[in-house]
Amino acid sequence: MYSILLQAQQQSNPYFQFIFFGAIIVVFYFFMIRPQQKKAKDQKKFSEEIKRGDAVVTIGGAHGTVAELEGDTFILEVEKGGRIRFNKSAISMEATKAAANKK
Repeated sequence: MYSILLQAQQQSNPYFQFIFFGAIIVVFYFFMIRPQQKKAKDQKKFSEEIKRGDAVVTIGGAHGTVAELEGDTFILEVEKGGRIRFNKSAISMEATKAAANKK
């Protein structure tokens, strides 16, 4: 009986394995890699379109208004005149949109 199983395994088509692994790679690309690239592109576009006076939320959860833009950094004005300098990459697109929808 053991020899029957060995013969059955040897008769499998090696091209089927390549097609199967290729299909797995395609599935990973369309369900994991491509959406992540799109999300990163949207985040970059969002942070580049920020202008003075926009209400934003940082990835750390700080809420405020953009007071000044200086290259890759901005100054966030929080309550009672407090000002904090952040990198533009610290702006959270999802949190900013969620906060804007709550108002």
